[in-house]
Amino acid sequence: MIFHREGFKIILFSTLLLGGLNFGLYEWLGDGWISRALLIVSLVLYVLILQFFRNPSRTTPVSENHIIAPADGKVVVIEDVEEPEFFKGKRKQISIFMSPLNVHVNRYPISGKVVYQRYYAGKYLVAWHPKSSTENERTTVVVENPKVQVLFRQIAGALARRIVCYANEGDTAAQGQEYGFIKFGSRIDLFLPTDCKVNVSLGQKTTGGETILAILA
Repeated sequence: MIFHREGFKIILFSTLLLGGLNFGLYEWLGDGWISRALLIVSLVLYVLILQFFRNPSRTTPVSENHIIAPADGKVVVIEDVEEPEFFKGKRKQISIFMSPLNVHVNRYPISGKVVYQRYYAGKYLVAWHPKSSTENERTTVVVENPKVQVLFRQIAGALARRIVCYANEGDTAAQGQEYGFIKFGSRIDLFLPTDCKVNVSLGQKTTGGETILAILA
């Protein structure tokens, strides 16, 4: 299993902490039920940490007509909305909720040039709250190419207290390439042209870098 670089320090710290706790308790109490219970709890917690930071390879169906899912998760919003930050007009919003059990690597949904990037400090409402898109800690990125401009926004949730965004204005984006990471549960909103053909449905699970969210008209 390949692990994301954002998890290296946490994995090392968890290894030392949980290993030290279990060794110390075993030395103090011996091989009793308390020591065994702590060992079981520690193993479960350690496996959860490892699976959260996994970074599987993905094969992206690269196409200038496709909008690719930027993250693993579940589609929780498909609707036409007003996008006030960059487009200042009507766009089709598709939102993906990532639970703590999902892969949390974020990938570019299209190829092109990064023309806009902003970070906003904010609240930590639960990621499915309607106001989380505008009030939570978030990072907005816009990529454009000759066919389209796409805005996608990383949103921190109640547990996710750190957004990592590697995209900078002027960067060249490659469809399916990693551009960020959000720790411990979160959401991504995408804002697309209203005339695009949505290729997913509410409740559908997505695979970052592989699932085709929409097809351009």
